Amino acid sequence: MTQSTAPAAPPTDPVVAELLQSVVDVARAIFGAEASSIMLLDHQSFELVFQAVSGQGQEFLIGRRFPAGQGIAGWVAGSGEPMIVDDLRRSASFDRTVAKSTGYVPDAMMAAPLVHGDRVLGVLEVLDPAPGPSRAGLPELELLALFARQAGVALRVAVDNSTAVLGAEERDRAMRLLTEVQRLIGDRSDW
Repeated sequence: MTQSTAPAAPPTDPVVAELLQSVVDVARAIFGAEASSIMLLDHQSFELVFQAVSGQGQEFLIGRRFPAGQGIAGWVAGSGEPMIVDDLRRSASFDRTVAKSTGYVPDAMMAAPLVHGDRVLGVLEVLDPAPGPSRAGLPELELLALFARQAGVALRVAVDNSTAVLGAEERDRAMRLLTEVQRLIGDRSDW
């Protein structure tokens, strides 16, 4: 995947800020997590910038920046692939120093890229999701990835301030993603 060239300035548009906060609140609720966050990619500084946080750290993390090449979030942003790690103590990819600097060191993490088209816009993280037999399974990873893709499309629309910038094909794709996320959320009781 290629990466967006747009910098990740803090959202000044209240609609964008509300959208991002809604995404992290819903992600946290879907997975029964202690925290969830969105970091957008700033290509000018090659950093990930916290834009929305729900749960642990929400009082002080907005606007904090971290090198985009570090940790699990950096790997997800660079690869464009989602990742679930059930035991972060055993993960070589986990940057414990960065986690300590946020005031919260999770035991488990799920992360997925926020994408629009072939561009990575940032990373959606879910920290310490509720334990369960399927937390590290394909259904959870699929749900997180679909939800992050939906959030990426919504973010792009909100930033562009108009659905008119999207073609009919992109609007249809966004609706298919929404339907698939809703189906997976409805199927969670079967996991």
